[in-house]
Amino acid sequence: MALEEFEREDMGRREKDYARMRSVMDYGMGTIITGIGAFILLSKLLVPSMQQFDDPWIRGFGVMAIVYGLFRIYRGYKKNYFTEK
Repeated sequence: MALEEFEREDMGRREKDYARMRSVMDYGMGTIITGIGAFILLSKLLVPSMQQFDDPWIRGFGVMAIVYGLFRIYRGYKKNYFTEK
């Protein structure tokens, strides 16, 4: 067994707890940000007073929020917090 495999296998409880907490936070924040992006994209249907804002900017921000939210969910799924570069 290589030393790197042994170190990976012997991850301490503190690091596991940190990875779990960070993963839950990434899932939660990703879900919230994706929901905000979906709300922004559907805002013209849900809130009629939003008709005054410029449509391309709102759609662009909504798409960026959805993409970033999905990235946060993916990062929580991968749990790759302790890699060395």
